[in-house]
Amino acid sequence: MNDTTQRPALPDRLSIDPRSPHYNAAIFEFDVGIRFNDKERTNVAEYCISEGWIIVPAGKALDRKGNPLMTKLKGRVEAFYR
Repeated sequence: MNDTTQRPALPDRLSIDPRSPHYNAAIFEFDVGIRFNDKERTNVAEYCISEGWIIVPAGKALDRKGNPLMTKLKGRVEAFYR
């Protein structure tokens, strides 16, 4: 697996929202995984490793603009490339 040297380093904080200042399109060219409290999560919208939190959708509820309502969960966060 030689393409691990071509992947950019995962940042401390990353968001999937293009409007966020923590969005990085170069990282999303690869498949990124998030492990939260030793369980792999697939619905993470934003994470911060140093502060130990992730932001995930809160069920099927939507705000008035049609975006999902988000909730912050605190725990141990690990980001990795699949």
